[in-house]
Amino acid sequence: MKVVILCGGKGTRLREETEYKPKPMVEIGDRPVLWHIMKLYSHYGFKDFILCMGYKHQVIREYFLNYRYMNSDITVSLASDHQILCHNSHDEDWNVTLAYTGLETKKGGRIKMVEPYLDGKRFMVTYGDGVSDVDIRDLIAYHEHQGALATFTGVHPISRFATVERDKNGRIIDWNEKKQLEGYMNAGFFVLERAVLDHIEGDVEFEEQPIKQIAQEGNLAMYKHNGFWQCMDTYRDYLLLTELWDSGKAPWKVWRD
Repeated sequence: MKVVILCGGKGTRLREETEYKPKPMVEIGDRPVLWHIMKLYSHYGFKDFILCMGYKHQVIREYFLNYRYMNSDITVSLASDHQILCHNSHDEDWNVTLAYTGLETKKGGRIKMVEPYLDGKRFMVTYGDGVSDVDIRDLIAYHEHQGALATFTGVHPISRFATVERDKNGRIIDWNEKKQLEGYMNAGFFVLERAVLDHIEGDVEFEEQPIKQIAQEGNLAMYKHNGFWQCMDTYRDYLLLTELWDSGKAPWKVWRD
């Protein structure tokens, strides 16, 4: 089953890092957030990726074209043949399809554009800026059990602002920073049947017309994930994820070194 990762956005709310690189290439530790997402899928045995690129796609392209050399000890012969010898190897045995899907294309349009690279009856889709400890195998099993056309992963959002509670007289009786809110929000990590592609008409946002139509048909399911999830949407998010990684306690690191 192939994994489509949406990597085309401009990341305008993270301009401190995205002025010179696309948001999926912003590093947590010494690795792009995109690498962290791919490591999660790889841990569960899914190693065939399609990257839907857009803004500054050359950075992603160069990263994977040079991946072997940048992650191994090498000897470079400076003779005329300019041979390069890799002494050790990285652990990733991934297949990565790099697909340029336009600068302004919406997410649904990007997914539709990589249809030629999708085979089989089912595939997965996620965003290139969100890390989680979601169990991919359990997610797929839930999707199969539901018999749905599409399943997304729902998480409890964390408020960015203080939340308060009042008594009947209007006095504040409780104050909470970063409180986990009730209800669920879409965190990505979709499992999709191939027929979902038939619901994407033109350049549309995937979460709007296609998903709404699938929901109205009764074919949309939500996998409830009560564990860790965090997107890298702002510089504050970037600092949080970096701090967790540097502490050695990153919840999304479910793989072994």
